[in-house]
Amino acid sequence: MASKAVTIGDLIHRVASSCLSNRFPGNYTLDGSDLDDDDDDDDPFADFGDAADADAEDDQCPRPTVRPEEGDEEARRLRIWEEAEQEKRMAKNAAAAEEAKEAMKVEGAERAGDAESLMAEVFDAVSGVRRAYAALQGAHCPWDPDRMRAADAGVVAELRHLARLRDRFRRAAASPGGRIPRPSPSAPPLREAVAPYEAALDDLRRQLQGKQAEVDGLKEKLAAAATNRRNARLHPSKKHHHHILLAAPAAEAGAPTAELFVACAEQARAATRAFAAHLLHLLRAAGLDPAAATRSVTKIPVSSPQLAKHALEAHATAVLLGGFEHESFYLDGSLSSLLDPAAFRRERYAQYRDMRGMDPGELLGVLPTCAFGRYAGSKFASLLPPRVEEAVLGGEEHKKAVGAGAHPRTPFYGEFLRAAKAVWLLHLLAFALEPPPSHFEAGRGAEFHPEYMESVAGSAPRGGGMVVGFAVAPGFKLCNAAVVRARVYLVPRGSRQ
Repeated sequence: MASKAVTIGDLIHRVASSCLSNRFPGNYTLDGSDLDDDDDDDDPFADFGDAADADAEDDQCPRPTVRPEEGDEEARRLRIWEEAEQEKRMAKNAAAAEEAKEAMKVEGAERAGDAESLMAEVFDAVSGVRRAYAALQGAHCPWDPDRMRAADAGVVAELRHLARLRDRFRRAAASPGGRIPRPSPSAPPLREAVAPYEAALDDLRRQLQGKQAEVDGLKEKLAAAATNRRNARLHPSKKHHHHILLAAPAAEAGAPTAELFVACAEQARAATRAFAAHLLHLLRAAGLDPAAATRSVTKIPVSSPQLAKHALEAHATAVLLGGFEHESFYLDGSLSSLLDPAAFRRERYAQYRDMRGMDPGELLGVLPTCAFGRYAGSKFASLLPPRVEEAVLGGEEHKKAVGAGAHPRTPFYGEFLRAAKAVWLLHLLAFALEPPPSHFEAGRGAEFHPEYMESVAGSAPRGGGMVVGFAVAPGFKLCNAAVVRARVYLVPRGSRQ
């Protein structure tokens, strides 16, 4: 071997044999015959050397051979394996698709069930709103504040339930899965938990406003009593008037008297002042400027809260006494006083005695369309402008209810009925007298006359220079020359007030 010469062809042959002895990736082998043929064709030194040297070299490096049958078998097995794997993948994909389809069907059925459940709840909530609103309408006539509050709370609760259903639907539309969440009974919404406390707080506020109005009315009556006592000390003539007030109940048993009319006029004025004080308190509670609100109601140039109280009293008196000279306040065209005057006077006095001990609210609850009910309804309709009524009472429900023939049982309307009843009794008593009293009113800018006028300030002005700014209440002149003096608000002469 050491003496044998190595040629370039031997080197090429060794390299080719080494390559054939190693398999290609994928267990694939080349055909040895094709490689030998290619090597023979491409080798330019194939003819060099003798056969002995070639045989000797072949003995040292044997050439591996690859049979064609083994390559075909490997390729066939590879194809079979690939086809089996492909069939497995296809079967697996088909199973996954079928599972996804079934899951989509189940999810669709669940979503449809959730939607049907939500729609059923929506229909129930709408029905609940209708029932609550019907109860609210039923509480208006006859007007019942307790039923109104309960019905109002019911309507609010049903509307909040409907709002929660709306929020559930919106959350479902925004969620990726589109599932409608179920409400959790153990975790109620914060609004629903706070709602009863808010309703109780509103109720307490309304009660506080009513109590405050009662306190203001009592303060006004106390101030009026103190003023009357002070005037009685300053003017001895008023002591006789005080004895008239004490002796008035004794005169009620027989025929009507002038003294009874004077006492009744003072009661009517006190009730009107109490109603004006209550109205002023409501204007303040509504957050309105008392002076500006009073100017819009009375058309009187008001510049201070104290002046607003007298202006509201003047307005309420003018409204309630409007048409006082007619036997029915011009509610109808009756002329019974001309057909049988004596019987008409007896009837009026009998009505006065029957009604003076009755509660006006209870009377109108039984007879809402009686003469007094029609009088109260017509006067209430012209008492407040719509904007002021909406600001003070929260709307025009009072006026609508009164226009429909009902009489609300609210503190404000109850205070109005007390003032209206006092004026109605004064009217009955006036037409029970023979002859009826005549009333007079001081005009703006008129000179102050103490025998016919009294100042709302409580004390008579000293010296001249004071004139009437506006009339607060009219005066009456009776058949026995007795005079119920007119109440006026005095201003300095030349003042623009």
